[in-house]
Amino acid sequence: MSEASASPVFDRAAIAGVGLIGGSVALGLRQRLLARHVIGYDASVEVLREAEALGVVDEVQTSPGEWLRGCDLVVLAAPMSALAPLARALAPWLSPGALVTDVGSVKAGIAAELEALGVRGFVPGHPMAGSERGGVTHAHAGLLENAVWVLTPTDHTPLTALSRARALVEGLGAAPVVMPPDAHDALVATVSHLPYLVSLALTHMVARDERLSLLAAGGFRDLTRVASGDPRMSRDMVVENRAALRDALARFRRQLERLEADLEQPGELLMAASEGKRTRDSLPVVRRSLLPPKHDLVVAVPDKPNQIGVVTQALGAAGLNIKDIEVLAIREEGGALRLGLESAEDVRRAAALLRAAGFEVRGRG
Repeated sequence: MSEASASPVFDRAAIAGVGLIGGSVALGLRQRLLARHVIGYDASVEVLREAEALGVVDEVQTSPGEWLRGCDLVVLAAPMSALAPLARALAPWLSPGALVTDVGSVKAGIAAELEALGVRGFVPGHPMAGSERGGVTHAHAGLLENAVWVLTPTDHTPLTALSRARALVEGLGAAPVVMPPDAHDALVATVSHLPYLVSLALTHMVARDERLSLLAAGGFRDLTRVASGDPRMSRDMVVENRAALRDALARFRRQLERLEADLEQPGELLMAASEGKRTRDSLPVVRRSLLPPKHDLVVAVPDKPNQIGVVTQALGAAGLNIKDIEVLAIREEGGALRLGLESAEDVRRAAALLRAAGFEVRGRG
């Protein structure tokens, strides 16, 4: 089977900013056979060399140009302070039919910027995923799996672009949630940006009294985890959302004042503690870091009868046990299957067997 026998969702995808999130998107596109060709664009030649060496992208580019006109997907994955300048640099080269999205944590500003630039196919996005360890060396497709990915269309976003963005998010294994940009920014001010400032305040208290650091155990480390993020990127994030964050800070101060008053009323404090426990215990937990290792193989299949049977029977005859199977995409020209196997060695054996049978495969052992 030739590589052209399956039809990815996108032909050529450009990832503008190949860091932790951009690199993870690129790997997801490649591993799940969502894009035929993935191009990495970054201001840093060193980052691009690393991304290419790690197999994160198929091609690298260091400046905007005609190569962008052939891309039907463009993902802006730069830090918040660089998103608008990046958009302005790329806009003249974008194909009118391209889906353009971003991964920034604040949406109103970049939504307005792309509308002003006349980019019709832009759908602002924010994958609620990340790590304290940045850079393309820590990128992995699993970072996006099961994550909430907020899409924030404006009144001018074409419905076809939104539909394609949802397909992209779902194809990467994430869960799309749609809301207006301003609503998103108000919500993340409370659940993301406010906790960062609280973490800073607590760590500053410890820094100014070395006795406190002797007693700062696991609970304190868990509470202040987000303070370990990249200082410049975190600064840019909260500054960009400062209006909504000021409102969240005002509400937080009122909560602290209420709890301070409850110190004189143990019954009220117990009620507050019980409400806090109920709320905390009801929060959904995405255990990406605690999941057992995945041994997956993605197989591109042509649009012919019984192709799933051909694949499964071939592996069964070789004594390979398929523990999980998922249809990732079905299109007129073909589709893709994700097969969950028992070990990295099984992935290697299955990949060799199916390649010999003419299938295109990509594995993660």
